[in-house]
Amino acid sequence: MEILDGKLVAKNIIEEVKTEVANLKEKTGKVPGLTVVIVGEDPASQVYVSSKDKLANKVGIKSNLEILSENVSEAKLIEKIEELNRDTDVNGILVQLPLPAKFDTWKILSKLSPEKDVDCFLPESVGNIILNRAKIFPCTPSGIVKILDNYKIDIQGKNVIVLGRSFIVGKPIAAMLTNRSATVTICHSKTKDLKGHLKNADIIIAAIGIPGFIIDDMVKDGVILVDVGINRLDKKEEVLDMCSEKQIKLFDKKGYAITGDIHKTAFKKSSFYTPVPGGIGKMTVAVLMENTVHLFKEQNR
Repeated sequence: MEILDGKLVAKNIIEEVKTEVANLKEKTGKVPGLTVVIVGEDPASQVYVSSKDKLANKVGIKSNLEILSENVSEAKLIEKIEELNRDTDVNGILVQLPLPAKFDTWKILSKLSPEKDVDCFLPESVGNIILNRAKIFPCTPSGIVKILDNYKIDIQGKNVIVLGRSFIVGKPIAAMLTNRSATVTICHSKTKDLKGHLKNADIIIAAIGIPGFIIDDMVKDGVILVDVGINRLDKKEEVLDMCSEKQIKLFDKKGYAITGDIHKTAFKKSSFYTPVPGGIGKMTVAVLMENTVHLFKEQNR
């Protein structure tokens, strides 16, 4: 049982990005620019966006947060996105999801410039991923692939279960791993005999959003577990049941704990696993910085 240390791998990516940004500044007199658009005051989104902002500043990327009221009109939100599309100092744009329910998410995302689609939300970006023609990849799926590569885990021919079918994680990671010759099955709430699918998996990527959903009797010995879930637990009994000693200590200190979709009992049967926190979440933000630098280079050829 070995930890896939996202914190360590992300640190290496961040150091490379920092060096590259400094070199670009010396050569061009400019630095990459990233703008995150957030609508409303969802606490989880605000914490996540804040971490992106801090990291961007750390590596030398020009970071800008556009925080809009939940009451903002659709027209004003679209106007803001189109303004950022025209701004040559902004190389990557990320619309923080989920948007408030009143908005048509796809209509809003469709206004992004394809050249600035830093998290590959647009249909044409998704199409390039499926065709294996993409130059950048969605941040979380890319983080998953990079951490597997870092630990030299060969996925060719492996039976991979992706638990969750979102366009942010489930569908793109399935395409990316298929392009690497894995045998991929996407499972979800309507899947029949889910336990049977999970039990036969060599690799499980959990992105279902249910804390501790995958338990020990759902997985085989030696499975590789990648936990994408980020769930907040406020009840001590839940924390004691499904969290590690480290997470329990954090609960005692903060009054809440962050856990993934995989129960601690399942980790004991794994050959490799990603912890929460300290796993894929760290990778996601690091890849966002890497993608921003790539878009800057494409736009300044």
